[in-house]
Amino acid sequence: MKRTTFGYNIILLFLATLAIGCNNPKTSTTEKIPPQDSWKAAQTYYLSNIDSALQKIEDLDKIGAQHPNSKTLFTELRTYFKKAEPYASYLSPEVGHKVNGPALPVFLEDNSRVMPPVGLQKIEEGIYDGETTVADFKQEIKVTKGLMHVLRKNIEKREVTPQRFFIATHQQLLRIIAFSITGFDTPVSNLGLQEAATSLQSLQTVYHTTLQNTINKKNKTLSNSFEENLIKAINYLNQHTDFNTFDRFTFIRDYMNPITSNWVEIRKTSGLWEGTQDKPFNFDAPTFFETNSFNVNHFLHTNNRFPSPEQIALGEKLFFDKNLSGNGTLSCVTCHLPNLAYTDGKALGLDNKGKLLERNTPTLINSVYQKSFFWDGRSRTLEDQIASVFTNKKEFNSKVHQFSTEILKDSTYIKLFKKAYGQIPERNTDVVKAISAYIGTLTAFNSKFDKNIRAEEDTYTEQEKLGFNLFAGKALCATCHFIPLTNGTVPPFYEESEREVIGVPKTAANKQLDEDTGYYWLTLNEVPIHKGMFKTPTVRNAEVTGPYMHNGAYQTLEQVIDFYNKGGGAGLGFDVPHQTLPFDNLDLTDEEQQALVAFMKTLTDTTIVKKGHY
Repeated sequence: MKRTTFGYNIILLFLATLAIGCNNPKTSTTEKIPPQDSWKAAQTYYLSNIDSALQKIEDLDKIGAQHPNSKTLFTELRTYFKKAEPYASYLSPEVGHKVNGPALPVFLEDNSRVMPPVGLQKIEEGIYDGETTVADFKQEIKVTKGLMHVLRKNIEKREVTPQRFFIATHQQLLRIIAFSITGFDTPVSNLGLQEAATSLQSLQTVYHTTLQNTINKKNKTLSNSFEENLIKAINYLNQHTDFNTFDRFTFIRDYMNPITSNWVEIRKTSGLWEGTQDKPFNFDAPTFFETNSFNVNHFLHTNNRFPSPEQIALGEKLFFDKNLSGNGTLSCVTCHLPNLAYTDGKALGLDNKGKLLERNTPTLINSVYQKSFFWDGRSRTLEDQIASVFTNKKEFNSKVHQFSTEILKDSTYIKLFKKAYGQIPERNTDVVKAISAYIGTLTAFNSKFDKNIRAEEDTYTEQEKLGFNLFAGKALCATCHFIPLTNGTVPPFYEESEREVIGVPKTAANKQLDEDTGYYWLTLNEVPIHKGMFKTPTVRNAEVTGPYMHNGAYQTLEQVIDFYNKGGGAGLGFDVPHQTLPFDNLDLTDEEQQALVAFMKTLTDTTIVKKGHY
């Protein structure tokens, strides 16, 4: 994300409210747990590194942003932070993200205030780009230091346990893939590859302290394999240090995937923690690229998790029923056609009178893996999004709290509702839940990319490989479309979906900025940073889900890549003062642009449409 400089007037008292605790750990095991002192040693390790990071930020405060030693101190600061990050950010997700998140202003919904950018990435700008004053830099240091003290306090208070350790490590392994090697963590200094090695070295150190003896006794071969794979990955990172030419495809497939696979087996072999189903991950999936790596139920609303087969079957039937709409002309499938990857193939959707709607119809494949819905992100849950379609006068134009009895003209519904919910509902809320349950099954992670990154097949061309390496590197696509989901839902907690301001034109002629202000209207057109802000969609299935952008302005992926290559709306000469792209322009060659398109086409997986009846 492009960095925006604001004046500073921050009240530090808000920091304490950001600390987020975690549930008490539960272990289900008859195995002997490693001695408490081994877990205490791990806690001491994390605590000592956050202390060292705090000392380095104190030293930076003394010398300022432009001192000859500032970059060295900043590198050391980040190194210590990365060693403490797994546990610190596990215990305090929101605070950890502020310390090591994008240097963008934050809108506080509770009081409608816009807080200026804070954290290490903001400090990084001042040191490497000189985009700060002496006073502002000191304020950035002060706020970030306050946040880090919150992290330290939680590390000190909460002992390391098997559950906490396994979850924290799982999250950090994903951070390496999603944040470190893509440049998200260090967009200016490009320290990400170095920090990926640091994270792996840190894991090795803590493994020796906590689990190595246990795993050696139970499965020496597994322990040795894990150690060897860690060393191989660290050596690969140390030998390939150029950000633009780093082979991320090979690194993930041949180095990171074996490590994550080892880690899953280590957890199972230890017998210390069985996993949980209330997190984003399937902790039994050997990599982050499996068909079942992510837990759909984490993304569904809490009152609709673990839907029954009967509820899903009811939802599928309802999805195709026009009687849900007030005038009997629209169903969900009207705009989300299975044979078009659950889109409608049009630039703009059509309303219940056949007139153009304001925005493009997005795909439903993998749409469940979001934490906000509609292009402007106004709905927080899939259920709320569906309910909004019911009440929209231009769409279903019906009521959520009054049951659509018209559908009972099909008598099979009586049996379906009784099987799914035990009775015929009095309101459409159960209808919404059932449709949501069905959409939650529309997931697809078996594309050519997935099969190749899992090493199930070796069919990737050099062009496709280059395209992925550009996507996850030089072109910076993955700093907004996070790997592996390639949408804007932020790893590793997956509790929020990002919105961006990119300056989309009205048409492919690129002559005029689109007039749709997106999320801006939701904050009453009073927060300038929200003007033209839209949710980051998935890139998966992009080959078959055009036209593209919220307004369907572009017909081809080549046009989309050209738009980004030129620097978005600002690069086209539009007035987009709060554009959030992490670059002014990309300077990609024609060959590189073609490679990006080739890669995106390998993300196509529409096998899920076989479930539809169209």
